[in-house]
Amino acid sequence: MDRVRMLRLCWKPAVFILCLMPLFIIGAKLYGVGGNLGANPVETLQDHFGQWGLRFILITLSVTPLRKISSWMWLVRFRRMLGLFGFFYVLMHFMVWLLLDQHLLLPAILEDIVKRPFITLGMLSLVMLTALAATSTMAARRRLGRRWQILHNAIYLIAILGVWHYWWQVKKDITEPFEYALVLTAVLGYRLWDRRKQRSHLKHKVSAPSSTEAA
Repeated sequence: MDRVRMLRLCWKPAVFILCLMPLFIIGAKLYGVGGNLGANPVETLQDHFGQWGLRFILITLSVTPLRKISSWMWLVRFRRMLGLFGFFYVLMHFMVWLLLDQHLLLPAILEDIVKRPFITLGMLSLVMLTALAATSTMAARRRLGRRWQILHNAIYLIAILGVWHYWWQVKKDITEPFEYALVLTAVLGYRLWDRRKQRSHLKHKVSAPSSTEAA
């Protein structure tokens, strides 16, 4: 079996099931298997889905740096799946807040969005993430052309807003959002360094005399 077929038939299904594990774990806890949801189950659900959504966004952003460092080109084949799982868990985070916390009460929803800045940031990042998920197909990429890449560069802003949203949400212990911020800083720092390196290499290549000119 060649590598491409093995990725499609073996590794992709395995990664897909692995990405569902956070859902299985919280589902089991709903029935008292492997623990419970604690004294505030709604908050537990929100935190669980929100944290995993942010983790998957950061993992998705890490694919390209890991590919370049390791030369494992096959990593790119998992990027779309990981990004869509990030959207799925963020959406679940939002749905728990909308249905179980706010009970679909429009006045309370609007008041929360306007008066609580971290919710405003969360809503903004969700809207942008929805746009990315809706245009994640190859058909959308062909239809949008160069605009597709410009749109999907919004993942950087989404990640920043996601970490910011979590940081503002935490009232006392900022240890975990700080860890996410460090990971995001490392990923974005590498990307900026790599882009500057590529530009410098290209500039040097253009400015260097050709062999005929040197002769």
